[in-house]
Amino acid sequence: MTVRMDSQSQHIEVHKFYAGAVVGICFLALVLQAFLNRFSQRFEILELPLLVVVYFGLSRRNSITGLLLGTVVGLLQDGISHTPIGLYGIAKGFIGFIASSIGARLDTEHPISRFILMFLFFHIHQVLLATMIRLLLAQHAPFFTVHLLIASIINSAIAVFLFIALDHLRK
Repeated sequence: MTVRMDSQSQHIEVHKFYAGAVVGICFLALVLQAFLNRFSQRFEILELPLLVVVYFGLSRRNSITGLLLGTVVGLLQDGISHTPIGLYGIAKGFIGFIASSIGARLDTEHPISRFILMFLFFHIHQVLLATMIRLLLAQHAPFFTVHLLIASIINSAIAVFLFIALDHLRK
């Protein structure tokens, strides 16, 4: 018995969104992130811009689009936060690129796969930020703490429900 794997047999759909949905959701995520961080210190655990970059990267499945979206969202987040310009831009650009590349190869519609991917992307994002802070700013930044573990679990759980809600914006 032989099994033949054909590259044409596995087709992964590229999702299209209503006009302005991507820009509107990214803007809303940035505004909510800024507002919630000013409202309470407890909301700093959320990383809403990262969640939308990962979602649109996984959905659009175009590496260049993911890179550009991540970079723009990251630079805008740098502008509204207290980080030097470029740190979030570089990290989110990389995450957008990787998410788009993975989205083009895997079916990422299942909630468990979304949770695991978001968990991994959150930690990759944090390692990138910590590395840049250490190398570029010569400051200490932890690669892993219990606080980051809790934040990654919370953001991954929120991502599962947020991604389901954002699925309704597809054409």
